[in-house]
Amino acid sequence: MNTPIVDFVKKYAHSNTVRLHMPGHKGQNVLGCEMYDITEIKGADSLFEADGIIAESENNASRLFGTKKTLYSTEGSTLCIKTMLALVRKNGVSNRILASRNSHKALIYGCAQLDIDIDWLFDENDTFSLCRCEISPEILEKRLSAYEELPCAVYVTSPDYLGNMLDIKALADVAHKFGVPLLVDNAHGAYLHFLGEKLHPMDLGADMCCDSAHKTLPVLTGGAYLHINNVKYCEKAKSMMAVFASTSPSYLILQSLDYANKLLSEDYPELLNLCVAKLNQLKSSVTSAIKTDPLKLTVKGSYAEKMRKYGIECEYQDPDFTVMMFTPCNPESDFDAVKRFFAQNTVKHLPNELKMPVPQKKMSVRQAIFADYECIDVYNAVGRICASPAVGCPPAVPVVVSGEVISSQAVEIFRYYGIKKCAVLIENSQFIHN
Repeated sequence: MNTPIVDFVKKYAHSNTVRLHMPGHKGQNVLGCEMYDITEIKGADSLFEADGIIAESENNASRLFGTKKTLYSTEGSTLCIKTMLALVRKNGVSNRILASRNSHKALIYGCAQLDIDIDWLFDENDTFSLCRCEISPEILEKRLSAYEELPCAVYVTSPDYLGNMLDIKALADVAHKFGVPLLVDNAHGAYLHFLGEKLHPMDLGADMCCDSAHKTLPVLTGGAYLHINNVKYCEKAKSMMAVFASTSPSYLILQSLDYANKLLSEDYPELLNLCVAKLNQLKSSVTSAIKTDPLKLTVKGSYAEKMRKYGIECEYQDPDFTVMMFTPCNPESDFDAVKRFFAQNTVKHLPNELKMPVPQKKMSVRQAIFADYECIDVYNAVGRICASPAVGCPPAVPVVVSGEVISSQAVEIFRYYGIKKCAVLIENSQFIHN
């Protein structure tokens, strides 16, 4: 498969052209990549008005993923999530979305910007985990059946940060039965289309999804895809993406997305499947491993500090789980290092007994996020209204959502996850926006 963006930039970089345009480094190398860092000069196309080399490259990606349309983002899945919300939003009516409770805070910020209310989807009987949210087709059907006016979309996260995967095909069938589009945050699953068994949301019936290409493919940080299979959203997708995006997208990231097409059209899928096979062998030797998506090794217990002493850096840790992410770019020695580590190390893990606090909504997400707020100790937050989500990244999944009352149960969860401060509305404050 050709690489039109890479080819154009390489030719320009070696043309000795006098650069009287942005960026200010003028192609002079300090980091080593500057000569390939350009802007929208003649022939370079423009990401949000693409009709040249970027459009050609995006069409290549669409063919690889088998979608109606695939668009590039140089601002991660966050930009794709906000674009999906803008595309399903209905003008002139009250908008609501039904979303799994383990949604990334990008969804919350997007809903605040677009004035979309959020109804939360979760299993009230499930043990609480910051990252996990099990959603069955039965739970979704029950919730959708209860609406007088259906939400503008159903939104779920799969795989989640721990690697848990939902039954996307069954959820899509239920959503479509009610005439509601299914949106999927597939940030951790860009590679799923290229396995022997197709597990990507776009293969399983989702209307739209986001992929953080940089999480699991050889793409620079910030590279992502917006995939669309519902033709009604294709025409406006670029213009909606531009609403939230920088007008200076990174051509370094665009080149890495472009070159990923070439890799994925050649031997990278084979390498992915070999990597999955090696990781399955490793998983079988680690007794504390849980079932996850194919490229994650998630174990019960907190191992991060011990792993650093062995020169291993994991992706994520909380009191219950440690997450490691593998790709074909990991050499054999990385698998061996992890195997040796777990042969020599164990930690005691007691499962938490936390329950999902039932959301106590006091106002809309939009009202809360744009209101005056103060940061206080979580121990003093009981009864106060949450302003901005109090959680770091990873995993960027909030315990309490903007506009909800912080309960004593929620404070216990804050404590469990080591969150010491939270933003709350200043009492009796006036909202900046209604």
